[in-house]
Amino acid sequence: MRRGRAVVPPVDAILVVVPAHDEEQLLPACLDSVQRAVGALQAARPGAAVVALVVLDGCTDGSADVVAAAGMAGLVTDRAGVGPARRAGVEAAVDLLGGAGTGADRTWLACTDADSVVPDHWLTRQLDLADAGADVVVGTVRPRLDELSPDRAAAWRERHVPGSANGHVHGANLGVRLATYEAAGGFAAVVEHEDVGLVHAARRHGARVVADARAEVLTSGRLQGRTPGGYARHLREDLVPLDRSA
Repeated sequence: MRRGRAVVPPVDAILVVVPAHDEEQLLPACLDSVQRAVGALQAARPGAAVVALVVLDGCTDGSADVVAAAGMAGLVTDRAGVGPARRAGVEAAVDLLGGAGTGADRTWLACTDADSVVPDHWLTRQLDLADAGADVVVGTVRPRLDELSPDRAAAWRERHVPGSANGHVHGANLGVRLATYEAAGGFAAVVEHEDVGLVHAARRHGARVVADARAEVLTSGRLQGRTPGGYARHLREDLVPLDRSA
């Protein structure tokens, strides 16, 4: 996968994929933030083609109505789990891009989650890094600390340095060149950690992976997530109060 880096293909097409399973309450804020980020990108790069798509993965609530009200594209799937949902979303977004795309090496895939809010410069930051040679951008996330108990919030602050790119992989803040995504085999059809698996596979194929903290994504502070593990498990099991007597 490693290419000579003397000339980096400019990105001129962007796919944004958001998986959602029964996220009626949190999805409106997510989609509003994605639309603001798309607007900022189009203002900075007027010629860029953008496809933003929500995968409605076995939703039984009003998530589909939220997507329709936002005027965004939606893909309805049977409840398959986040890995298959992300994979199906990428395939559908590529189809929607159609003739507007100019090749996988010039197309960028940005992923977030339905319980998350991206900053306005989320896409422009990822594309700036892509233009500088990144094949994968691994961004940071932070939970809504007011949703955590005081001791968990304090433990999170102790463990996280503001502005520090820790390199942890989060599907809520992940970008990848489509050519790299394809070379790595795409998102695996697994119930969780499909994001980590993709980045590991991309590294094996020689991709340049860049950790970045300048477009941090705000995500839910809930302790029970949509998968057995994931970020909710981290908040639930890892953020125990620090033992200050040690």
